[in-house]
Amino acid sequence: MSLYAPPQERPTEVFSRLPREFWRDGDSDWVRANKPGQPVSSFLEGPSFDQAGNLYVTDIPYGRIFRVTPEGDWELIVEYDGWPNGLKVHRDGRVFIADYKNGILVLDPLSKRITPFLTHRRSESFKGVNDLFFDRQGHLYFTDQGQTGMHDPTGRVFRYDLAQQRLDCLLDNGPSPNGLVMDLQEKALLVAMTRGNAVWRLPLQADGTTSKVGVFTAMAGGVSGADGMALDESGNLYVCDAGNGCVWAFDAHAVPLYRFKSCTEGRTLTNLAFGGEGNRGLFITDSSTGHILRADTGHPGKQMFSHTPA
Repeated sequence: MSLYAPPQERPTEVFSRLPREFWRDGDSDWVRANKPGQPVSSFLEGPSFDQAGNLYVTDIPYGRIFRVTPEGDWELIVEYDGWPNGLKVHRDGRVFIADYKNGILVLDPLSKRITPFLTHRRSESFKGVNDLFFDRQGHLYFTDQGQTGMHDPTGRVFRYDLAQQRLDCLLDNGPSPNGLVMDLQEKALLVAMTRGNAVWRLPLQADGTTSKVGVFTAMAGGVSGADGMALDESGNLYVCDAGNGCVWAFDAHAVPLYRFKSCTEGRTLTNLAFGGEGNRGLFITDSSTGHILRADTGHPGKQMFSHTPA
């Protein structure tokens, strides 16, 4: 980012925090594998708004899905045997979950029942799905990250056509593919490569395949990298930096615009979603402290498939 002027610093504030009654003792298989020896009371991820303005978030190590009201009140919707990461609320009300342990799952928020949706490809289990996204036509895109990285660049990006029940692999050489969104015209897929400290751009061809994949922007480096992402209606891209306690904003040409710094002591900002009044608020999960932060971007978020068209 040294080629450009320093991005403008923007503040964040605390929207809400996971109530202490929901804190856990830090013992689970996920904690032992990913945060050994560390006290982990929760690890929030996957923010997504429903049409009533409620915010859904996941808690990976303890298999929990929470719903947070516009006033910041928390409700435990379901607790199950899984590691839920990314989450998106579908237009029809179903909640789609990228579960590292089980694949793509669907939650009915009324019955609070979770069912398998897409758990394998050609009878082979996924490495460990991470995040997901719907385009305007309702196609489902998701990343299959597993434990990939620079040492093992075999992470995958998939597209699933719900109507045709067709699953296509768009990429199979990613060093830790994580968050993903589409550009404003939905002609290219943007994918965060966490261990590669970059955001890749995957141009989509008329037949749905991709070619000429390249780096959209490099990140600042550090102990982690690009994580969850969101787009506003001006085409600006917002990228969580999971190691540096901030969110970077880039314009459509990857010029850095803003840096939203965490207002807490937490450094692990993992994912984000637009919501609130006028869809202008950016809501960010601070996984290391159980906070949800809020920032004013000055731009409404891109209209998502999950919202009913006007």
